[in-house]
Order: sequence, then structure tokens, then C-alpha cells
Amino acid sequence: MKRTIHRPTFHLLLTLAVLTLSGGTAAQEPASALSSIKAPEPAVAERITLQGEFVRTAYNKEGFVNLGYRIANGSLGEDWMYLQVGLCLQDGMKYQTLKREAFSLRTPDGKTIPLATQREYGEALGLAGLNQRAKAQKDSLSYFPPGVTRANAFQFFADLGKGNPLSFDQVDVADNRASFGRLFFKIPGGIQPGQHWLVVKFASSEVHVPFRIFTKEEEKEFRKTWENFKKEFDAAQEK
Repeated sequence: MKRTIHRPTFHLLLTLAVLTLSGGTAAQEPASALSSIKAPEPAVAERITLQGEFVRTAYNKEGFVNLGYRIANGSLGEDWMYLQVGLCLQDGMKYQTLKREAFSLRTPDGKTIPLATQREYGEALGLAGLNQRAKAQKDSLSYFPPGVTRANAFQFFADLGKGNPLSFDQVDVADNRASFGRLFFKIPGGIQPGQHWLVVKFASSEVHVPFRIFTKEEEKEFRKTWENFKKEFDAAQEK
């Protein structure tokens, strides 16, 4: 399993990285755009891993979730959020079926937003452009336990007029297969900057995947510091 550390270490490392990569302590340098950001604190027992600039992994003893949110981060203020996910069960867990209701989004203001329906998706304007952006800006979500040797796609949303206009209200997940798909959420008032959580309900537990939507200033600084942050993050796991 790639790039995994315990949550307390993650919190400390992120705090130190924000201070170090912004050019020093607050007493020595002006506050950076990222200096006020707090490390995410899950409401459930799990582990969190940083896989890429806009790829996050969270998992517990039951389920494993990879999340790609590059498109969402570039959609600040827009009404629809596009997320890419890869799911599997942990080794030895019994096959499960996850319904559409198993996926939800928690926003910075504490609201819980359900996954959009196929009807909402079909009636929305501008999602064709969002899907085109996603085709050009893909991140790898292939971070799974070693026992995962197969893959399949799931389809909660179908694009009308395309070759396969069928959508399904469930996805079957297993411990030896990665299931990949798109998630769409309609955001009242538009996507706001701040800490978000993708919540996935497995049969007996939840996995909460944290991801932060940056302001333009925060994203600019984040991109400059990412490589150094990643090196320190990986080095901490080797100790």
C-alpha cells in the first residue's frame, strides 16, 4: 500500500510543512496564503494519504477510496462539482453493493449534499464542458492494496446522445477489484473555497476523504511548495 502514515503524524507534518514552506515562522515572515489552513480532522477512524497535488486517499479496515479533485478545484463559484473516484474493499471483506445514497459531500459550511440524480444531471447546463475539461486534466487514481488485480467502471451518470445512455443507481465493490467512476454534486450557491469531505458509506463504516478547494492565491502557493512538501511527507514514512 503506497504512501501511508498515521493521522497524528499527518497532522504534525502538515502543520510543520505549512510553516516551513511558507518561508519560516509567523514571527519571522509575513503570513502566507496557506498559513491559516488547519489540517483536516476526520470524524471517523481512518488513515489519510496524499498521492498527488489533487489526489487524496482515505481508508479504514473495511473500505478504500481514492479521490481526484483537480476539476473541482478549478471550478470555484460554479454550481456543479465533478469528482473522480476509485473504490475497493479491504482484503478479506465480503462483496458489497453501494447505492447512490452511499455517496455524499460535506461542504465547509457544514452542509451535507447528496449525490445528484441522473435526471438532475441530464437537465443541467454546462456539464458537457465540465466533462471535456476532465478528459484533458486526468490524475491517476491507481493507488490500491496489492490484492487488487482487476478494474471496472461504474456509471451513476449517463450522457444522453452518446453510445451508451444508461445510468445505474449502484456499484458493486470487492476486495480484488478497483471500481472507477464519476461523481457529480449540485452545489447551492456555487463551490466555495475551504475544507470539503467526500463521504462514502460502506456496509458497516464510513470513509471520509478530505480535500480542500483553494482560492487562486492559495493554489498558486500550493503548487510552488508541493514538490518539497511531498519529499518531506515521503521521507517521514521511511523513519
